[in-house]
Amino acid sequence: MPISKAAKRKNEHRGSSFTGFLKKEGWYEEVHAAALKRAIAMKLGDLMKQKRINKSAMAAEMRTSRAAVHRLLDPKNTSVTLATLNRAARSLGKKIKIDLVAA
Repeated sequence: MPISKAAKRKNEHRGSSFTGFLKKEGWYEEVHAAALKRAIAMKLGDLMKQKRINKSAMAAEMRTSRAAVHRLLDPKNTSVTLATLNRAARSLGKKIKIDLVAA
């Protein structure tokens, strides 16, 4: 059953996307950064499991502390540098690929 024009006007949020909502509220950048960090942390954790490398061995390979590796794998900690990501990727036999795309 089609929705009447009057019903559409009553609810200003009907039909809006979640992304649109986040942008309207000013939360988009923060949520997007957290999602990216979570994806990176999960990918690094999966690669470490595949290669059977624990945090201590990873820290030694990266020439950093175990605490730094823990921060890198923490999905809530978004303050990771490109240099740290690059060292982590190289330690796992990978490389970082960054692409800029239209917003």
